[in-house]
Amino acid sequence: MTVIANILIVSTIVVGIIFTIVTVIGILRLPDVYTRAHAASKSATLGVLSILLGVFLHFWLIKGVFSIQLILAIVFLFITSPIGGHLMSRAAYMSGVKPTELTVGDDLAEVVAKAKNTRKEV
Repeated sequence: MTVIANILIVSTIVVGIIFTIVTVIGILRLPDVYTRAHAASKSATLGVLSILLGVFLHFWLIKGVFSIQLILAIVFLFITSPIGGHLMSRAAYMSGVKPTELTVGDDLAEVVAKAKNTRKEV
């Protein structure tokens, strides 16, 4: 049982480290704020969640301690990190930061233009 538990713990922590490395590469190499926010919110969330899951499994399976704090940290991070990335990207869009040419389309432009026109009419 201990060998299987150690394999499970090490594999989740290694997966977390890999996702964290992908996050760093994405933040350094991607061209604009939108793609960087995507890399930071998605892969960093998976990386930290995997590391926290590995730590939780270590304490639960090896030490025999069921940590509610780690479960709450995992849930809180899972809920708040993608929302934070979305809000930062939306704030950048609303403040007028232009995406690079690599970004495929701008589906929000029509909605923002329509909202500006309705504000002028009022």
